[in-house]
Amino acid sequence: MIEASLSPLPIEDCPLADASGRVLREDLWAERDQPPFDRVAMDGIALATSAHSAGSNTFRIVGTVAAGAEPLVLNDPSACLEVMTGAVLPPGTDAVIPVENISVKNGIAQLPEGLAVPAWDNVHRRGSDALRGSLTLRSGTRLRGPELAAAASTGKSSLRVTVNPRIAVISTGDELVRPGLPLQPWQIRRSNAYGLLACLHTHGYQTVTDDHIGDDLGSLHDRLAAHLANHTVLILSGGVSAGRFDHVPAALESIGVRKIFHKVAQRPGKPFWFGVGPQGQAVFALPGNPVSTLVCLVRYVLPALTHLVGGSAPPLQWAPLHSAFKARHSLTAFIPIERAPHAESPYAVALHPTHGSGDFSSLINTLGFAELAPQQSYQSGDAVAVYTW
Repeated sequence: MIEASLSPLPIEDCPLADASGRVLREDLWAERDQPPFDRVAMDGIALATSAHSAGSNTFRIVGTVAAGAEPLVLNDPSACLEVMTGAVLPPGTDAVIPVENISVKNGIAQLPEGLAVPAWDNVHRRGSDALRGSLTLRSGTRLRGPELAAAASTGKSSLRVTVNPRIAVISTGDELVRPGLPLQPWQIRRSNAYGLLACLHTHGYQTVTDDHIGDDLGSLHDRLAAHLANHTVLILSGGVSAGRFDHVPAALESIGVRKIFHKVAQRPGKPFWFGVGPQGQAVFALPGNPVSTLVCLVRYVLPALTHLVGGSAPPLQWAPLHSAFKARHSLTAFIPIERAPHAESPYAVALHPTHGSGDFSSLINTLGFAELAPQQSYQSGDAVAVYTW
């Protein structure tokens, strides 16, 4: 329902140097064969293996080829050329002997007796990584370090990427006090916002603002209207349940946000609310308890942001349960997990239940959470869907 309500954001040109964390919106193709020539893979000497196969173990060094230099040609198979890693393999040679395997005296390289020198040893063959015109990066790819290095190899100085979503993270509640300020015994620290911001930044979303609004319908109306006018995505925390001061749903609908749904059959996070603004803005109103907030962010908001930026959705992850478990509630359960050893899998997940949806300290050092079907019995080794922070 969320995905069906949202359209991907527009595309813009972005300089290559500024594209970190952005989502590519064009296919990129190899500019040349990779590597573009037979490349020397070790510092040493380049020689013709035919001469070594004929019984020669000594080779006169007749020149040096550095990386980035125009290659020399070896015309005399009884000689060799000194070569550096990354250089073009000189024509007339077909193998490289590393410096560790030779001794040099008076310009003569001596190979040890019995050294095997197969053709193309220590040579990175032309086109062995990719051929000219082959697909390097697919549209929808998140541009991290490895992807940007690959993009640079295609010769493009700018890339077509999705416009950055402008995200507002908004905490609601009179009881919240910012860290560093004095608080009364009946108040609590404003913590959800910092968890949401950190998670968004970790996943590549940097254009994020932060606000705190009290439990007043008029203030909520005015401030949310201002955020809606200036942001692509609103992520609210708190004020979304059925209490007397839970004004968020009413405030959102009063500023023209169309409700798509309110409440999901899950535990924690049942009061989760989602709507769409007049210009297609995505509005997520998450329950205020910290575990509910982070679970809903990972389970729903992050996939929605991936859809908005035109990214490729990662495949659902599965892992075996470390121990048997009986899901006793009538709602889908999201339970934090830790890694555990497993004989037949890289790892299993051990359930790490919290003491309730306000128990954020139980999330420390957890991997994420597992999704468990209501009232279902699980045996050790059963596969469950897992979501990582």
